[in-house]
Amino acid sequence: MTPWLGLVVLLGSWSLGDWGAEACTCSPSHPQDAFCNSDIVIRAKVVGKKLVKEGPFGTLVYTIKQMKMYRGFTKMPHVQYIHTEASESLCGLKLEVNKYQYLLTGRVYDGKMYTGLCNFVERWDQLTLSQRKGLNYRYHLGCNCKIKSCYYLPCYVTSKNECLWTDMLSNFGYPGYQSKHYACIRQKGGYCSWYRGWAPPDKSIINATDP
Repeated sequence: MTPWLGLVVLLGSWSLGDWGAEACTCSPSHPQDAFCNSDIVIRAKVVGKKLVKEGPFGTLVYTIKQMKMYRGFTKMPHVQYIHTEASESLCGLKLEVNKYQYLLTGRVYDGKMYTGLCNFVERWDQLTLSQRKGLNYRYHLGCNCKIKSCYYLPCYVTSKNECLWTDMLSNFGYPGYQSKHYACIRQKGGYCSWYRGWAPPDKSIINATDP
C-alpha cells in the first residue's frame, strides 16, 4: 500500500468495493498548517512524468526542476522526483508538464517525496503576496500556534496559542480571506493572533477573531 492510498483509507472515504467511485475527501487546511505539517515545501516546475506499477492503479512519478526549498532541508535538500497516486479518486494529483511553476508540499517516505490532492499544491502565479511572504518566513514563525477551524457559529478560542479560522463560514470552504492574506503568529505576551502587514509581527497585534 502506498502512503496516499493509506491516507484515503484513514479518511474513511475509500472502500474495496468501490474503487472506481469518487473517493478522495480532504479536510480544509490553512496554508500555514499545510506548511508546518509537511516534510517538504518547495517551488518547482514539472519537466516530465511517467506511470509506474505501484498500488492498484499505479503511481505517477513527476520529474521536477526545484527552484527553491522552504522546508525540508534536513529531510531531502534537493528533490528531483515527486510521487502521487495515478487515480484522482485516491487523491492522485495531476500537474502540467513544462507549463507552470508550482508550490508543492508533501511527506517523505522511504527517501521519496509523496504528494496528493489533500496537500497544499498551487500554481505559483496564483499565490497571493501574503502567501509568498508566509512561505519565506511568516508561516515558520507560527508553527507553534494552532489554527482552529470554525464551521458553525458560535466559535471560540480556548487557549492563548489559538487563532480562529473562519473562512468556512463565508466562503463555503477554503480558500478564503484568512487563507490568502493572514498568518497566525505568536505575539508579545505569548498570545497567537492573525497577522498581516509590513511591520514585524510584535508591532501589529490583531485580535484572534479578526478578520
